[in-house]
Amino acid sequence: MTIAIIGTGNMAKGLAGVFSKAGYSVALGSRDAAKAEETARSAGVNVTGTDIPSAVGSADIVVLAIPFDAAGETIAAAGGLDGKIVIDITNPLTADYAGLTIGHSTSAGEEIQKLAPRARVVKAFNTIFASVLQSGGNIGGKPATVFIAGDDKDATEAVETLVAKSGFVPLQVGGLGVARYIEPVAGLNIVLGYMRGLGTDIAPAWQTAA
Repeated sequence: MTIAIIGTGNMAKGLAGVFSKAGYSVALGSRDAAKAEETARSAGVNVTGTDIPSAVGSADIVVLAIPFDAAGETIAAAGGLDGKIVIDITNPLTADYAGLTIGHSTSAGEEIQKLAPRARVVKAFNTIFASVLQSGGNIGGKPATVFIAGDDKDATEAVETLVAKSGFVPLQVGGLGVARYIEPVAGLNIVLGYMRGLGTDIAPAWQTAA
């Protein structure tokens, strides 16, 4: 399976690393192909860097590792992403990270689905800090939980397999509309990490009785 990651920031590099260690072929895509190539060289084995259309072309799964505000232009640059499984890791945050720009009646995941109506959008990885990815997805020796939300059963199951094979604990939470709940959870994670001093080696998880 080939995974395209659009973006060259810390999240893109971290995801490329954990996916490549799990045995996946990864292509980083950027408008600046040279920057994508540079990031790929330090991301891990089986990671290449190229322009966005080339990265997306043969990919089975496309990850949007970009700011939410850049989603529209990125999807256009990728050619619309028709038929692709698209993992949306974005959070619709204000510039100071103190709040969400949308919520209640929609979510970043749902808005991205509108921008790419023939893609199969799945929300995942949005509650994971890049530093956790750099630790192989582990916190204190325990795998972090990745919440998965999407309307297409085959797509969410494919993402669940990717999450589990990459060393995380997958947790299916429902349809894409549930992103309205897990995006604020990411906001709380940011508050705890940066504003309450817990640092970034943290991630939310749900406790169960059994």
